[in-house]
Amino acid sequence: MIRRKALDKLLKWKELENRKPLLIRGARQVGKTTLVRTFAAYFPTFIELNLEREAERSLFELKDTAKLLNAIYLYKNVSNLKGPILLFIDEIQESPQAISQLRYFLEDAPEIYVIAAGSLLEFALAKIPSFPVGRIDYLYLHPFNFEEFLIAMNQVTVLEAIRTIPIPEYAHDIIKEHFHTYALIGGMPALVSQYAKNKNVAQLEIEYRKLWQSYKDDVEKYAKNETEKRIIRHVVETSPYELDRIKFEGFGNSSYRSREVGEALRALDLARIIRLVYPTTSAKPPLIIDYKKRPRLQFLDTGLWNQAMGIQADLILAKDLDEVHKGRIIQHLIAQEIESTFEEYAFSTHFWVRQEKDSNSEVDLIFPFRNYLIPVEVKSGSTGTLRSLHQYMDRCPHSFAVRFYAGPLLVEQTQTTNKKPFTLINLPYFLATQLKGYLELYVR
Repeated sequence: MIRRKALDKLLKWKELENRKPLLIRGARQVGKTTLVRTFAAYFPTFIELNLEREAERSLFELKDTAKLLNAIYLYKNVSNLKGPILLFIDEIQESPQAISQLRYFLEDAPEIYVIAAGSLLEFALAKIPSFPVGRIDYLYLHPFNFEEFLIAMNQVTVLEAIRTIPIPEYAHDIIKEHFHTYALIGGMPALVSQYAKNKNVAQLEIEYRKLWQSYKDDVEKYAKNETEKRIIRHVVETSPYELDRIKFEGFGNSSYRSREVGEALRALDLARIIRLVYPTTSAKPPLIIDYKKRPRLQFLDTGLWNQAMGIQADLILAKDLDEVHKGRIIQHLIAQEIESTFEEYAFSTHFWVRQEKDSNSEVDLIFPFRNYLIPVEVKSGSTGTLRSLHQYMDRCPHSFAVRFYAGPLLVEQTQTTNKKPFTLINLPYFLATQLKGYLELYVR
């Protein structure tokens, strides 16, 4: 069993004095159920319900918490209750009644440790007018990030080197080689586990295809008719080939209208399979998102995206990931890595745009840190080629920027084309999960 970083979060939750029921959110197949079953080893009594089963779902027709618990004990044939008790309600999106009742465990049975999980939860939550906001806690689970991938590969010393800030210079090439493997495989738990056993990429292809198809089938459940299903299928099949900012109208060389494609993409976004990432024009807080401008797409997992495009061979041969798929793979993976470090709330990366007459500029990522919006570029080359970054720095009230690239850790004092001095923190792209740590070290 691969130890997830989120397990430490659960152990801390277990010790909270004013503990609330916990709702684990995340896309299907990111390991929610496995995580809770691992956590169950810390309890003498573990009860698991799956609300995809009608009999278990019907238990929540009982609105009295004491009666509900007794019905659960009876149904599960649990007679010798030893505390503490962990109650796990899986696939809770299948029962709006069960979601609404989570609040009552806090009020009526605080001694019970209650965890709920489910995929496509956002579809269900949108239909619940009395959602218990403030009476439950959240944990967002992502695919494996690079740190967890190293844990799966039993690369303990490599992991220790990554977590050493600043990173030892001698470790660069070794870590980079492991990161390229991670970029190829991705972070879906089942696929990482299989690769950890046999180290054979070719054997994963069928599993990638099955997983991608299962996501498509899941989201189709929420289509109102066959036309909507066809549009969702088209969007899923063609979206991997979109290189940059997208247009809804005629998406994927289709005749579909903007509204139809927008509805399909928003459904996939709710499922956290393919997310819409909108830009900002802000150079200082607050970070204001412009939903009128064209978005980019962010996929659940870079490994799945690689397989859908059939570019694994390019990744195997690459010395610099910025050279693969016009730099979009490494840009995508950096965003995935950064987002994976946020577990208490849903964090989404955004990019910066400047659109003026005869001049368009984009900065790959904007990262809120303290009272700053830190620009983050993901590309190789000399600092003189970072024109969009220079334009951002000329507009922001601080003097710090980050560049992820294939080279070594390098902090340099430079200036924009308009002569504004700033500090450019150049980080190897395998350090994306450590971004906050490096900002705390260098940003004064």
